[in-house]
Amino acid sequence: MDLASKTGKHLQLKETFDRRTKIHTFEMHIIKAKDNYAGNYRCEVTYKDKFDSCSFDLEVKGFSEGHEDSLSVLKGTQDETPEVDVWEILKSARPDQYEKIAFEYGITDLRGLLKRLKKTKKEEKKSEAFAKKLDPAYQADKGGKIRLVVDLADPTVELKWYKNGQEIRPTPKFIFEQKGTQRILVINNCGLNDDAAYSVAAGEEKCTTELFVKVGPECGLSIISHSTVSNYIDNGVEVSTGPRSRYRVKSDGLKHWLIIDDASKEDTGTFSLMASGGTSEAKVQVELKPLKIIQDLQDMTVLLGQPLKMHCEIFPGNVPGRWYRNGQLIQSNDRINILQRANTLHDAGDYTFVPEGYSQSLCAKIHIVDPPRVHLESLNFPDNTVTIVAGNKLRVEIPISGEPAPRVVWMKGERVILDSGHRVRAETFPDHTSLTIDIAEKEDTGNYKIVLQNEAGEAGASVKVKVVDIPDPPEVPLVTEVGGDWCSMTWEPPIYDGGSPILGYFIERKKKQSSRWMRLNFDLNKETTFEPKKMIEGVPYEVRVFAVNAIGVSKPSEPSKAFVPLAVTSEPTMLVVDDVTDTTVTMKWRPPDTIGAAGLDGYLVEYCIEGTDDWRVTNKELTEKTKYTITGLPPEAKILVRVRAINAAGASTPRTLQHSILVKEVIEPPKIRIPRHLKQTYTRKVGEAVNLVIPFMGKPRPKVSWLKEGQTVDPTQVTIRNTDCDSIIFIRKAERKHSGKYDMKVEVENHVDTAIVDIQIVDLPGPPQCVKIDEVWGGNVALDWTPPKDNGNAAITGYTIQKADKKTMEWYTCIEHYHRTCITITELVVGNEYYFRIYSENMVGLSEGATQTKDSALIVKEGMQLKNPEYIDHDFKEPPKFTQPLINTFAIAGYNATLNCSVRANPRPKVIWMKNKIAIIDDPRYRMFSNQGVCTLEIRKPSPYDGGMYSCKAINDLGDALVECKLEVKGHDIIHQHLITQTHVNTYCSRCSSLVR
Repeated sequence: MDLASKTGKHLQLKETFDRRTKIHTFEMHIIKAKDNYAGNYRCEVTYKDKFDSCSFDLEVKGFSEGHEDSLSVLKGTQDETPEVDVWEILKSARPDQYEKIAFEYGITDLRGLLKRLKKTKKEEKKSEAFAKKLDPAYQADKGGKIRLVVDLADPTVELKWYKNGQEIRPTPKFIFEQKGTQRILVINNCGLNDDAAYSVAAGEEKCTTELFVKVGPECGLSIISHSTVSNYIDNGVEVSTGPRSRYRVKSDGLKHWLIIDDASKEDTGTFSLMASGGTSEAKVQVELKPLKIIQDLQDMTVLLGQPLKMHCEIFPGNVPGRWYRNGQLIQSNDRINILQRANTLHDAGDYTFVPEGYSQSLCAKIHIVDPPRVHLESLNFPDNTVTIVAGNKLRVEIPISGEPAPRVVWMKGERVILDSGHRVRAETFPDHTSLTIDIAEKEDTGNYKIVLQNEAGEAGASVKVKVVDIPDPPEVPLVTEVGGDWCSMTWEPPIYDGGSPILGYFIERKKKQSSRWMRLNFDLNKETTFEPKKMIEGVPYEVRVFAVNAIGVSKPSEPSKAFVPLAVTSEPTMLVVDDVTDTTVTMKWRPPDTIGAAGLDGYLVEYCIEGTDDWRVTNKELTEKTKYTITGLPPEAKILVRVRAINAAGASTPRTLQHSILVKEVIEPPKIRIPRHLKQTYTRKVGEAVNLVIPFMGKPRPKVSWLKEGQTVDPTQVTIRNTDCDSIIFIRKAERKHSGKYDMKVEVENHVDTAIVDIQIVDLPGPPQCVKIDEVWGGNVALDWTPPKDNGNAAITGYTIQKADKKTMEWYTCIEHYHRTCITITELVVGNEYYFRIYSENMVGLSEGATQTKDSALIVKEGMQLKNPEYIDHDFKEPPKFTQPLINTFAIAGYNATLNCSVRANPRPKVIWMKNKIAIIDDPRYRMFSNQGVCTLEIRKPSPYDGGMYSCKAINDLGDALVECKLEVKGHDIIHQHLITQTHVNTYCSRCSSLVR
């Protein structure tokens, strides 16, 4: 127990330092002793890595009559103050209360006590080196043996033992032992010198304990004294009675003893006792008869089981004595003659004969030897084979015998297994040896040889260790074939089967972008092939394999390369002949109806001569277009053509033309297909680009020529580019001089077709002319003007009139989009003087400048009244009349088509669309629009069955009107023409909207 926690009124600790002598003095004051204060006390001193201690016994006895403390007599029967644990009070107190507590309980070394308190507040860390530390204290009898045991967490750490801070070396007195993770210090023949503090260091960690040596009763000099005893003197020399001295003092009331341990001849002399009342002396004579050894004991080596005889002779012969083996008493007679059969190894040891009363002894060492043996029969393992599952700990303990203890060597092949190994290690104990494998691995499988050697012989044996484990993962699976929703896979068995036969395999799959694997078979698959099914086409998958043996399931194999279940497309559709020449045939077709998730990589075109089955591939590389020209054909030959669709899954079923094709060019008269928006005047603003595409037909390639107003087109002003099927007019930056009519002529031999394209380039108009004030009356002003001289190559659509007060000259718009050339401005402010200006406007916009009146108009107040003339309201009612009829047109199957016309009527007419004289009502394939007189019918994705006569009928109270057109639905070959038509319709709608406004 640490006494610093018990300091207070009854116990005080003081520490002083003499600077001259540099000596520290430690004092312990017990104010009022109690019975429970008796016991052994120890003072420990530590400086850096040095340590020392001393101990003493405290015995508390009752006061004799007449010697009571006068202070206690004065107190009378006053109750004793209860004992207070100052240590616990300090732990729970605040720092500002420490001095108050020290003063209240008489604490003198407050600073030292607070240092100890600070250390105790730190949480004790869990030891990393010790699994079990030394006990706080040990007790042994004098002459006995004690074992200090510590258990290590890491058996490989270096261990050192210390006594009072000094390292202990192995000697016959101090013996080091180890058993597994336990490290043992054995102290033989304990004496008072062994009563000390012991510690053991494992790496940087240390644990300590105390050993108390119990001494039996002794005899010595005794005296009765009524005075205080000060000291004892031996032959004039003061006797030291410290804890390490042979002299000890014992008191019992008035009796005092001086005890001499291990008295010898040197202890003969006069012993004096000095007390406060005087001095007392006594003479001590130590006498021994001389001992003569006639025959000493001899060291012997005996085989186990052989008789053992020990004999010695001493003079005088009547001296009693005792026999000891390894410090243990055997027997004692007047004449010693021991006959003993060495039946067990316990008979070996150090034999000693000690004559009674003499310090001399006769010693001999008996060494019993036994040849080493390995007892494998106790293992109960078939064929001496130990089977262990990988990852588990294996410890094989094999009993051995032999004396002296044999040297044991474990070997695997040529490699020696040491006891200092980390994972695999061999340990040897007196009665057995062990092989320990902490975490068994497959490399640990094999034969382990044990070799035992001692001075009596040599022995050997072998143990087979078999480590079984889950198998290694199989090889990466290989996907050999892929279908629309299935695949075929194969793999190689694992290289290592874990020491147990492979029972089967589990297969898993997952989507490539997912992390969730799905088990495909719940019964083991015995083969190394498998066919996963029910997969989604077009989704990337990965597969992996697990191997299974009797121990368990292996880790998964590496995932296979990602694969996509794919199916071939259906055959191409609508295979037709597009063009034929003397040596080429051009085919066109539509994509397959079913393509699938694999997509479409391209097409493969093949042909063969009619009457043969020799199909030849015409395109070495896949073509992505749905049109292909077969070249290098013999003239006037008849061929058959087929087309296959190719994707990642392979080639589709071929689409074969049902009839043969004659390789001979056919003349086709030219025909110009003017787009709808170019059948009227094509208008563009100055500075805009003009890009017109006019398709035409004809075979062989037609000859195209252009004229403007009967003159050849200037190539520096207008760029013309001709191809096999169209002609393009391009003007990068249009000017007004580019306006005019362009004549196009297409010739194929004697066949000719012509067309006219009217191009109008418009610009902003000039300002109006001759703006003047005609009349001013009341708050009204009449203005008059003439149209601008330059209308910008487009009709004037209106005027914008603005006014400004002469005072501010801020212009305000009076009216916009005015169509006439005279106007009356009303609601002018009387007393103000106004100026007016006018902008002209055409389809391009307002003129850049405006014409202002030269004179101003002053609004004055007059008495006369102006009589407004009477006007007759114009009747705007009229029956329906189509200003733009329907036009015969064609549409492309699968693409939306529109029919447009414009009607004028007042009141607004009701519009009815009809197909083949039947009204179209609530049909989701049709959508009808009407915006400012422009009527539109949209046909959604028409088919050839949607062709026919379409009519639009407008009805109001004044009458009705009807227009008709013919719609023809064609295939994909005129998609280009359809796009041009759509552009024309949009332009036309815009123009019609402008006209209605």
